[in-house]
Amino acid sequence: MFDRSYYPCLEKTQDLPFAYYIRAGHDGTGTQRAIESITTGLRWKAVQDPLICRGAYQDKFEEQCCELGMYVAAGLDAGLF
Repeated sequence: MFDRSYYPCLEKTQDLPFAYYIRAGHDGTGTQRAIESITTGLRWKAVQDPLICRGAYQDKFEEQCCELGMYVAAGLDAGLF
């Protein structure tokens, strides 16, 4: 996603809140470092710690992602970020 949208987003999305999840077969640290580097350049503000769904797929991953989205939505609705 960032390959195609980085420069168009650079000036238009600074200081926006964001959260993300990583679907990782092992530990996801490389992906996490890359996302942190890119979003630092975009000047985005992480409002939650990343959710890292590790190992074999589990149904609970979907619940965890929904929960993350609800926290972000509630924070936006309450004007916390």
